[in-house]
Formats: sequence, C-alpha cells, structure tokens
Amino acid sequence: MHFVAVITASGVRIQIRSSSFSFSPRDTMSSGNDCQPQTLTKPTFDEREAAELVDRVFGLKVSWIRSLPSYDDQNFHVRVSAEGADEYVLKITNSEDSQEPDLIEAQTQAMMFLSAEGAGLGSKKYMVRLLTYLPGTPVAKISTNAQILYEIGRLAASVDKVLSEKFQHPSVKSLHRGQFIWNLANVPLLDQYIYALGRNKYCAVVEQVIEQFKGKVIPKLSSFRACINHGDLNDHNILVDSSSASLVNPQYRVSGILDFSDMSYGYYVFEVAIAIMYMMIESPDPLSVGGHVLAGFESILPLTAEERGALFLLVSGRFAQSLVIAAHTALLYPENKEYLTITAKTGWKHLMSMFELGQEAVEKKWFETAQGYTHHTSAP
Repeated sequence: MHFVAVITASGVRIQIRSSSFSFSPRDTMSSGNDCQPQTLTKPTFDEREAAELVDRVFGLKVSWIRSLPSYDDQNFHVRVSAEGADEYVLKITNSEDSQEPDLIEAQTQAMMFLSAEGAGLGSKKYMVRLLTYLPGTPVAKISTNAQILYEIGRLAASVDKVLSEKFQHPSVKSLHRGQFIWNLANVPLLDQYIYALGRNKYCAVVEQVIEQFKGKVIPKLSSFRACINHGDLNDHNILVDSSSASLVNPQYRVSGILDFSDMSYGYYVFEVAIAIMYMMIESPDPLSVGGHVLAGFESILPLTAEERGALFLLVSGRFAQSLVIAAHTALLYPENKEYLTITAKTGWKHLMSMFELGQEAVEKKWFETAQGYTHHTSAP
C-alpha cells in the first residue's frame, strides 16, 4: 500500500492509498481496453462488499457509501469515521487493467506529480485505490460559457505539457498502449465494432469518418508533436466550483480533474480535439464551442498548421469512438446502458451536423473565434 496525491486545480494535495488484492465478485464485464472483445472484467461489488473492502484493505470504518457511475471500473463515494479528510472515492480497477501494475502505477504517479506541480467467475485480482473525495460540480451539470470553455482548453494544454516535459517515472513506459481502443490514433479499430450500429445513416457517417481518418490523419501522425495525453477530459471528469456568492448568476472556475485511467502516449492535438468533442455534448450552441476551447489551448500550446488541419477529423473521430464503443458495450451489458450511452443522447446530432456543414465551414467558425482572442491579453 502506498500514498500518492491527485491533482486539483488549486494545487491541493489529496491522499490516495493503493493496494492489490484478489477477490471473487459475482460477475464481471469487459473493460474495452484492447482492440479485441475481452472476457468479463468489470467489478460488480455491491455497497456492502465495497464497505468491507475499505475496512479490510485500508482499515477504515464506513459510515455512508453510494455507487458512482463508471464505464470500465467501479467507483464508490465513501464517508468514513476518521479524523481529517473523511470522504473518499473507492476505485476498483477492472481485472484486465489490474494485470498491468505498471500502468496503474503510472496513472497514480502522474496524479501525484501534477499535484506537486500545481497543475463471481472465479478469483480475479483487482487494483483498489482510495482517493480523497474531491468536491465540485461536473461541467455536465452547469451551463458552460466562453470563460469556462477557454479555461478547459488551457487546462488540457497545461496538463499534457507538464506531464510530457517534466514527468519522469520508471512506469511511464506503460503508457505506450498501442492497441488501446480509446487512443485517438486507433479510430480505424472501430471497424470491428461498427456492427452494433446496424445499417443506417449513422453507420454510413461513421464509415466515412473512419475512411477519411485512415487517409488524411494516420499518414500525418508523424508530423504531430507527441506527448502524454490525459485522454478523457469529458464533461463528467472536469469539476468546477463557484467563484461568486450569487445564486442567480454564479460564476464558475475549473477546480479539478478526475479519472486518469485513459492516459496514454499520443499527441497534443489529440487532447484539444477530445476536449472540444466532449464540451460540445451539453452546449446549446455546440459548433461554437471549438473556437473557445482552441483559444485556451493555444494560449499555452499553439497548434501547427498540420495539427490544425486534422482537428475536424480528430473531433469527428472521437465522436465516432464514443458512439460506436458505447453502442457495442450497451448491447453486451444492457444493465449499464444509461451510463454507457450518455454521449449518444446528443452526440449523434452533433456529429451529423458537423458533416452536413462540412469541414471548411466548421473550421472557419472555430478558427475565427480563436483568432478573436489574439486581440485580448487574457480570457474573456
């Protein structure tokens, strides 16, 4: 067991305890981390069993516990009877990723580093981490504005920049995850999951995204600047808090980020594309989002002409990944369908709108908005 720290925007250090134990849960689910469908690996502990884990592994008595939504792993919000910080997130990693202790170590060490910088089917082994609960409101639950979108762009660039330039640890090599389905370079791997969409207009658009990605993005990867990506800066993984006392018109600022499970080596332009895609999901004006996020990102790391030229297809590729993998996984595990298909509620509409307008029109909107920021010395 060891202690590390998770990042918050304010640089507050948060303890994590991590350990590895073997358990026999009732059943498991696929993590989706490999390009091939996997055996069942998602933990399915109930709240009583999870409370027992906290006691057994970490020696803490649980006074209150509730399940949190998850994709591959299993998460619980836990309150314990103890001095000091008494709220935690219990994170039980799926058994597939738990077989890669270096990967878990890299994720954990990255959280510690960023904080210090101020930026039932037999017995299976699961990595278990207990993280201090980070209060805040997910971006998905607020009305975003230009200021928040700009901050999110800056956050995306800052996290990748400091990890890539300063983070050194023996386990970092585990972040070379060549067949990781969520790495944006692996959009072509969606071919084997596309059956889940059926034969319809959505499938046709995804096929178009994949083919254009193969022809226009993959050949240019060597010209992009490589880095370590957080890889999942979605609207549920970015927290904000109110910087004003007004209940009528609260002003929010980014306060923290969650979930480093999708970390991998990639490229700087991947991170801004992923952030743009997820910020579009809940926006009433989704096509305007990209310019504000891009402006924030480029205030730290201006994109090259090659990177900018790929942005439209990279955002489209992330939509395709999220929508196709969710459809595939929801067919296999309908009990988790509501969480798995969160993006699909508006994602299909946004992807279709992007392709109806076309790359030139969408990029013009993004780039003109971002250009407008060059006349200001700070965010709006």
